[in-house]
Amino acid sequence: MVNHPEHNALLQAYKLSTLRRRQQFGSGVAMVLLLSMLAAWMAEVDLVKFYDNIGNFTSYIGRIFYLESGQAVIRDPFEWFWGLNKWMALLGETLMMAYVGTLLGTLGAVLFCFTASKNVTHSEALVFVTRRFMEFCRTVPELVFALIFVVAFGLGPMAGVLAIAIHTMGALGKLFAEVVENIDMKPIHGVVATGANWVQKIRFAVLPQVMSNFASYALLRFEINVRGAAVLGFVGAGGIGETLISAIRKFYYADVSALLILIILTVVVIDSLTDKLRHQLIGSGPESKA
Repeated sequence: MVNHPEHNALLQAYKLSTLRRRQQFGSGVAMVLLLSMLAAWMAEVDLVKFYDNIGNFTSYIGRIFYLESGQAVIRDPFEWFWGLNKWMALLGETLMMAYVGTLLGTLGAVLFCFTASKNVTHSEALVFVTRRFMEFCRTVPELVFALIFVVAFGLGPMAGVLAIAIHTMGALGKLFAEVVENIDMKPIHGVVATGANWVQKIRFAVLPQVMSNFASYALLRFEINVRGAAVLGFVGAGGIGETLISAIRKFYYADVSALLILIILTVVVIDSLTDKLRHQLIGSGPESKA
């Protein structure tokens, strides 16, 4: 086989390119490991302590599946779920907190997302202020908002609803604004050419393009808020979380497992239902492929 200069040059260039990619990959891995070690050191991660105390965690998990009498919970389901009626009522309260909070937060996100989008709002100052406001809403943890509202309005689901609504507004506002900034501008130019004002431009040129995505993101956020609403009860913001944290503090092990199972099953059902709805809204469900 005859070696051509061009062939040798291409082979050398390929080898050099491969070597550079490997070096870049190795440098990236080394950087990630270095940063991980630095983060672990700053966070005081102690693997020895973790190993010495892992038995406490596993033993607790084991205990929550035994009744006070010492027998396995599965042997006496009626004793295990002794407070089912009360717990289901609290679970319904948690779902309502998530629903109302998601609804209010979604409405707020719809109102603010347009003024946060550069392609439909030409005031840079308004875009800047709106984006910073939504960043504040989604940066402050829901638990912090819940604590503030518990102090302001007292214990109960109202504090949880307000906390979920504010955090949802900030999170969905960013997602909605990104959807708006990626729309086709031709319908907008056409509506503006007819003399439409800003509100009419949003109503007739923007909303028809984004409503399906808005609804899909709102359903996804509802899934998240169902889980979040259960946790907000830990600070007295209503729902089943209050009963769960009380059972944990009082070492009612069987009650802890029963409550966790109810919450998990509820989340699974909600996730399955909203997942089907979201796929239908974005046109990727089984029906759209038929």
